[in-house]
Amino acid sequence: MSINWFPGHMAKTRREIKENLKLVDAIIEIRDARIAYSSSNPDIEDICSEKPRIILFNKSDLSEEYVTKKWVNKLSDDKTRVLSVNCLTGSGLNKIKPTLEELLKEKHDRLKSKGVVNIITRVMVVGIPNVGKSTFINRMAKNSAAKTGDRPGVTKSKQWIKTKMGIELMDTPGVLWPKFEDDTVGLNLAFTGAIKDEIMDVEELALKLIERLQSTHGSRLVERYKLKELDENPLTNMDNIGKKRGAIISGGNIDYNRVAVMLLDEFRGGKLGPISLEVPDTENKYE
Repeated sequence: MSINWFPGHMAKTRREIKENLKLVDAIIEIRDARIAYSSSNPDIEDICSEKPRIILFNKSDLSEEYVTKKWVNKLSDDKTRVLSVNCLTGSGLNKIKPTLEELLKEKHDRLKSKGVVNIITRVMVVGIPNVGKSTFINRMAKNSAAKTGDRPGVTKSKQWIKTKMGIELMDTPGVLWPKFEDDTVGLNLAFTGAIKDEIMDVEELALKLIERLQSTHGSRLVERYKLKELDENPLTNMDNIGKKRGAIISGGNIDYNRVAVMLLDEFRGGKLGPISLEVPDTENKYE
């Protein structure tokens, strides 16, 4: 299942990010904690590589804590700090200001030596679609400064948002990249809702999700859908899930579209429990 989604506005956003880097002191990159690798845009990472950066693993409540900790340790370095957060509840966001101060200490010390008292830190917020950038900004600003939604691609234009922390945020639309390095990256993005369902075959996508989960988190499927056991065939498991949920149409056939939408919604909403789709420091990061 080959997936690519790169609307024209994303190419424009990429250019604008590059042009606006000179206006900011640091980068906050928001990723989905469940797909810590796949939710990083390599183009943006390359463009922003010279700026101090904080990576926020958002939706950490939906990922497995021990896996997220491994990613935090793997990606932290001199110019990059990594925090596990939940932008909906605000958990972990109180660490952002001291982390920025640590990253920018040398620059701030120079400004203070020149007599600058009220230092405003300007930060660009970047990330792929649907990772929670607008929710993060609204939390930081404590108002609805940025439009939020559960669909990718809601934020469309550059915005500056002031916060009470002495930090000004430059919002940017979620942007993907023209070609994924392999099909697994595209699937991970689609599983978590970073790519619009409207352009997907949701039945095939749900079948791929079942195939993935039965090899890594099979017990979650058994428990959630009260299955006796898992079959080796993902389609058989999809049939059994449909029967358990009463997704039957005339003739006793399975309503695959209904099963697919239900399964994707429940996975994305954490109804199957916390699940990380990628693990660092393994030969196959996708498990």
